[in-house]
Order: sequence, then C-alpha cells, then structure tokens
Amino acid sequence: MTLDSYLDVRNVETVRTTLTAVLDASLGEVIIDMSEVKVIDAAGLAMLAAAHVRAQRRGQQLVLRGCTREVRRVLAVTRLNRILRVERPPLDLPA
Repeated sequence: MTLDSYLDVRNVETVRTTLTAVLDASLGEVIIDMSEVKVIDAAGLAMLAAAHVRAQRRGQQLVLRGCTREVRRVLAVTRLNRILRVERPPLDLPA
C-alpha cells in the first residue's frame, strides 16, 4: 500500500478504509510505503497507531517503509517509533 504526500485529517478516513481492507485481505506483514508522505498530523498518527493495534490483534505486523526524514522525526518526537515498526533507510557507505 502506498500513501500520497499528505496523511492528515483531510484524507485519514479514506486511508483508514483502504488500510482496513488491506489488513483484512492479508496475512503476516502489511507494508505501507511512506516515501511520498511529506506531512503527517495527529489524525494520521492516531490512524497508524490504531491500525498497528488492529494488525497485532490479527497476528499481523504493520511495517512503515521509506519514511522521509520529516516523518521519522515526527514519529520519534511522538515516540511512535517505539511502537510502530519503521524500516530504517539503508546507509550510504563509501565503497
């Protein structure tokens, strides 16, 4: 599942409906591509936390992939990075 540039009060209901359908149709990990998300607000954070709980109750795991630096910072400030599984970006090491 890929999200657009905003995950906020304007579209959180649409995303929640889609994510619920994806969770219901999936087993195991559900990966959310967050690479296009530039803005996330409290409504978006609450929706992700609720989806995480729903996934756990079903024996699934929600994975946030490709989070931008800004989104990772918001997740860290709110400490949701301790609850949600956020994939770390690959390190750019010199060859």
